[in-house]
Amino acid sequence: MKDTSASPELLHSLSATATASDEIVDQQIQHMLIAVEHELRNAPEGTDELNLIKTLQRPPWRLIGDLEFHDTQKLYPVHFLLFHVLYRLKDSLMESGENLTISPLRIIIERQDTVGGTGLPGAVDSLRKFYLDLSQYKLPAEAIQQMMDRFWAGYQGLGPSKPETLRAARVLGFDSVPDCFNTVKQAFRRAVMHAHPDRGGETEEIQSLNEAFTVLKTHFSQMMERT
Repeated sequence: MKDTSASPELLHSLSATATASDEIVDQQIQHMLIAVEHELRNAPEGTDELNLIKTLQRPPWRLIGDLEFHDTQKLYPVHFLLFHVLYRLKDSLMESGENLTISPLRIIIERQDTVGGTGLPGAVDSLRKFYLDLSQYKLPAEAIQQMMDRFWAGYQGLGPSKPETLRAARVLGFDSVPDCFNTVKQAFRRAVMHAHPDRGGETEEIQSLNEAFTVLKTHFSQMMERT
């Protein structure tokens, strides 16, 4: 069930080169499907992308090697395969009456009858289509940066949900979403300085701060567009 003998450290090389054969990538996906569902079943309150990646790095899985979380080019292949797995798992869980909420800041399995509302099917379908297309695994640097910048817009001009925006604000130390984006920028700069490796911080923490800042930046940008 947890046989990962063929894949320890595999994603370390994938994240560095993004040139693995289709057979190796498919093998890694199968391992990740087992590991991700197992970990989500054991996280009833859910998790986030960063912590899920770190969990997959540790025993018994060891499916992902060391990563430079601040390096978008090296992080993207890992991010893409993880979200590919999540969308495949989401499709599978729907057959048993379960829903998988997928976003960088919240990943959780819930019963269908506990999920409120209809959500944003247009945005979800667009992301699902993107992540289930394995040809998107290998992208040029410019396309990767554009894709990461547009992630929260859902390719439909739709921003993050209210819960996602609130979680992002809390990552930056707020109890609620600030009224002013300048306040967010100031808090982000302070947090990044405090988390910098030269001051004893970790690159994983900086990645989490970057994700939160991206969410809030999208939130305020779209607020401006509506006014």
